[in-house]
Amino acid sequence: MIQAFTRALAQLADRTILAILLKVIALTILLFALFGVAAYFGLVWLFAWLGWTQGGFAAATAAAIIAILTGLLLFRIVAIFVLNIFSDDIVDAVERRYYPKLAETAKPPGYLLGIRMGLASTGRAVGYNIVAAPLYVLLLVTGIGVPIAFFAVNGVLLGRDLQDMVAARHMSDYRNLATEWRLPKVQRFVLGLIAALLLAIPFVNFLAPVLAAAMATHLVHGKKEA
Repeated sequence: MIQAFTRALAQLADRTILAILLKVIALTILLFALFGVAAYFGLVWLFAWLGWTQGGFAAATAAAIIAILTGLLLFRIVAIFVLNIFSDDIVDAVERRYYPKLAETAKPPGYLLGIRMGLASTGRAVGYNIVAAPLYVLLLVTGIGVPIAFFAVNGVLLGRDLQDMVAARHMSDYRNLATEWRLPKVQRFVLGLIAALLLAIPFVNFLAPVLAAAMATHLVHGKKEA
């Protein structure tokens, strides 16, 4: 796990990975910006419907606050969705440097599959966290129970997502993984937990998706070589 992390961190300096990282950051920011713009026009329409014709400044302020709060709450979901779009490029860059034989036999899944995987990941994240919401509420009294439960749930989800990103290049149906492409459950959870924790750290969270995808590549292929 430590070697996978250090290798992933070191490869951030590669031009290919750096270019992908910039794409991931740019698209993530763009999606949140579009959400903010949509919130602004929605609020302007709402204020006009209520008869408040001078609500432009209030709408802009409210939209900015909504965009910021949404970014804090939903960054993990949006970042992983964006990562799925570019995941093949990241995994390919890691494979070409460290696992050239596997890179030669890989079949890129394409952006459309990446979008489908991203939507599936988003659906699971929203669904599982909604199901876990009553548990989060019950744990509020503990003070620390909510973040522990949140990171545990999302660690499980992210571990699966990251594993599938690698397998999608080497299997026709990544949803029915052969044993050799599955990470051990504990290792997969730790991978997902690390990704979830990195996504929660301001500024580091922009690097987290690329780091996590690179780590997953090393772990999956390291297991096969072991």
